[in-house]
Parts: sequence; structure tokens; C-alpha cells
Amino acid sequence: MRPIVYFALVLGLIFVGPGRARAENTVPTPRTITVALDGTGDFSSLQEAVDSAMKGDTVLIKAGAYAQDLTVHSKEKIKIMGAGADKVTLLGRSDLVGVLHVGKWPYGATDIEISGLTIGEHGGHALGIFNGNRITLRQVHAKGMVFGQQVQDVRIEDCVIGGSETTGVHFSDSQVLLIGNVIHDNDHGVNVTGTSSVRLERNIITRNLFEAVVISDRTKAVLVNNTLVKNGGGAAFLGLSTIEASGNILSLNKVGFLMADSSQAKTSYNVLFDNEVNYMRAGSPNIHAPELQAESDMTADPRFVDAEHDDFRLKPDTTLLNRGTFHYLGALPPLLVPAQNRQ
Repeated sequence: MRPIVYFALVLGLIFVGPGRARAENTVPTPRTITVALDGTGDFSSLQEAVDSAMKGDTVLIKAGAYAQDLTVHSKEKIKIMGAGADKVTLLGRSDLVGVLHVGKWPYGATDIEISGLTIGEHGGHALGIFNGNRITLRQVHAKGMVFGQQVQDVRIEDCVIGGSETTGVHFSDSQVLLIGNVIHDNDHGVNVTGTSSVRLERNIITRNLFEAVVISDRTKAVLVNNTLVKNGGGAAFLGLSTIEASGNILSLNKVGFLMADSSQAKTSYNVLFDNEVNYMRAGSPNIHAPELQAESDMTADPRFVDAEHDDFRLKPDTTLLNRGTFHYLGALPPLLVPAQNRQ
């Protein structure tokens, strides 16, 4: 090797190498930012804490009732974790509609996870999600409407949503998974509109004044293993919607399924028990349509543990076992599965 070339390589190792090392060392380490009303955290303001969060950070909210609202936007990959839904409540402010907002136009939010807190309501709204991607709610109690528009990959899991004077969960032009939630005591339980894509799985939807689920416009929906009980109606499929509904229990509703001729619905292995009417065609007025009932449907008593007190677990002697591809029908498994039916 020529001396000049060798000297140049040595200089490169001296000056470039350490620079690379310094660049690697400047990658920020994910932080945990604490919020506490008593001043023991990094912030007492929810908004200031979230505004300070960077990619990978976690905002940990200590116990308390926060008379604050919160907007999360222009953020990526942050977690907002309360100390527990029974310990942390976001009360909002009296001059705003809604308490918690994720994303807003023209700004979005990506990879946001919210868990372990209760969200109050103002103007009937608890949480709004707008123009975002990969938003997760887990173990959240929302005491008002959860509304979303133009959001993708939203996951709402193991949450309790109820007390809205309109709709518990309403999404439009969005992609949503609702799994393992309890949605109760609203005018409507779940309403999905526009060109949405939604999957409802293992949810209990009860005591809503009107329908538990309304799927309309050009929405594509899958309803599997849900328990829709004690509502004004079970599930309504309207507009040009496309639906697959299987393995659900619809009981103690005024109407089981309400279907518009313009919708495309495939149903199988659903339990329809003690509704005033099991199937109806949408119209003015709606008309009875027993011909819509699938051959695989059942009309057997689900054998809930205590439906009067909203315990919708299945008793061990239920007949809703091993139907089609389902080990059990509805949202909750039997208290005890007989040995011969276990895998």
C-alpha cells in the first residue's frame, strides 16, 4: 500500500470512527414521564407531559381525578398509561366537547396506546380519534361516546363503554377491531358508517335503548362470538353493507336481526332466544321475515348464569358447545366445560 493512501485511511479511522460512535450514543433512550396532581411527578399537567413525550416514551399517570382535557397529535409511538381505571379519571374541562382527543386535522397520531384510566364526558363525548393510525385502547372505561373518523388499525380491547345519550361507539370511514368489551346503557351500542371495515369479537353489548349494533352505508363487518342481550334491537344491517355474523347470541331483544334488502348478510350458528321477533326486513314499516333465518341457527336457552343481573356467562349445562367451528357460542365460555368437550 502506498504511504499516502495508508495515511488517508488512518485519518479516516481517527476522525470518522469517533464521529460514528458519538452519533450512535445520541439515540434517545425511551423515558417514563410521570404525571401527578400532588407535585411528586415530572408534571402535574397531562397536556404538558404528553407534549414533552418523544418517540418510544411512556406517560405514566398517577392516581387522581384530573379536571383537564388532553389532545394527542403529531406524536408517534408513545404510551399513555394510567394507574388503573378505578384510580385515574380524566374529567376534562366544562368549556369543551369531549375529554380526550387523539389526532386532529391536519395533524395525525401514529402508534398510540392508551390504557388504565377512566374518561369522563362533556357534551356526550368522552373520546375522539381523528386522522390516526394504529391506535390502541386497552382497559379503559369511557363514560360517553367513543367517536372515530378516518382512522386506521384502531384496536379497542377489554374496555367498558357506556352512559352515552347517543351512541357508545361510532366510527366512520375507519378500520376498527372491537374485542372483549362491555358496551352498555347507550341509545345505540355500536354504529359504523361510511366505507369502514370493522370486526366485533367477544363483546357484550347490553341495555341499549335501540340496536346493539348498526352497520350501514358501505361498511364491511364481521360479527363473531358476541352476546347482544336486553337491547331494543340486536343487530341491524342497512344500506349497502356487507356482513358476516356467526356464533353470536341474541337474546331478550325486541328484534334479533334487522336486515335491509340492499345489504349483503351471511349468518350462521347464531342463537336467537326470547326475542320478540328473531328476523325482520327493514322497511316502512319493518316486516317479519322468518325466511331469513339460517338453518344452523339455534333457538335454545343459552343458560346464562344470571341474565337479570347481567351475568352472561354460560352455565355448565348449556347446549351452546361445539357448534360449527365454535367451541362455544357467544362472548363468554361456560363456567365449566365437560371433559368430553375439552380439547
